[in-house]
Amino acid sequence: MRRAVPKAKVGGADATSGGGAWTRQFIEHCLTGTNCVTGQTGTPLDFLSFHAKGSTPTMVNGHVRMGLGGQLRAISNGFALVASFPQTKPLPIVIGESDPDGCAACIGPNLAYRPGALFASYTAACIPREFELADRLGVNLEGALNWSFEFENEPYFKGQRVLATNGIDLPILNLFRMYGKMDGQRVAVASTSAIALDELIRSGVRGAPDVSALATHGKDRLCVMVWHYHDDDVAGPDASVTLQVTGLPAGLTEAKLVQYRIDENHSNAFTVWKQLGSPQNPPPEQYAQLEKAGQLQQDESPPTTAVSNGTTTLQLNLPRQAVALFVIDFVAAAN
Repeated sequence: MRRAVPKAKVGGADATSGGGAWTRQFIEHCLTGTNCVTGQTGTPLDFLSFHAKGSTPTMVNGHVRMGLGGQLRAISNGFALVASFPQTKPLPIVIGESDPDGCAACIGPNLAYRPGALFASYTAACIPREFELADRLGVNLEGALNWSFEFENEPYFKGQRVLATNGIDLPILNLFRMYGKMDGQRVAVASTSAIALDELIRSGVRGAPDVSALATHGKDRLCVMVWHYHDDDVAGPDASVTLQVTGLPAGLTEAKLVQYRIDENHSNAFTVWKQLGSPQNPPPEQYAQLEKAGQLQQDESPPTTAVSNGTTTLQLNLPRQAVALFVIDFVAAAN
């Protein structure tokens, strides 16, 4: 590979369940084994990779129960394995398949979370914990891949793990659109309703819901993603969230504000499709309505927020299995 494409990055082993024995043997071979091309000891590695899936969703009293803890355990084990070798600890890590379950093509009642907001809220709660685990174990997380497919000529919203169905975008794709708006560096976030990382790894979210946030500071703006997640897909009260942002530029009295939302009624074509009677051959006007509903939508919120002494405070009611993204631009409304 390197002879053909000198700048290619070569790594692996992209094994399941956080890597396990296969990845350990792969690393040992690359560090101390005989190179099958050169006959010398060792094979260069540019990155390490493994798969991490959540515990298979189950049906409990008629509702879907997710397994966030299973995915975080797999990630923790994979990171710990890479960190156990001094030579590989600094290398970039790519989570080659990072998903709530292990079978993209499978369908069934326990996988009915995929077309709706639950898939988005699960992923919103998972990705920041990947960064938290990487920080804890001192490894270099470069990225993670959602392992979704395209299934042609299938019924609308059939339930495979996809980003879109017959050209209609799903809420999970809108979550990735939210993440795509976040740039710069992560900044510290504290939540009184976040589930601690160790409890998440041990038990998932089975008691109180997980309400927390991820924030990034880019050029002239701050992005804050807030989620309200629970493993059990059952009704529950909204989370009444007070978001206090500190450390904004000195002298700023007003900042531009945009809020994006994913929930049952925002950025969610699945809800609209059901409201239309679940058509399998939607006429052009309905298809256009579904296309529009499948895009990332802004919530109706004020276009600016007041800033005093570098601080602004935002209020929102966030339904269960919902995600909000605030984009705060450090530009006075008068400008």
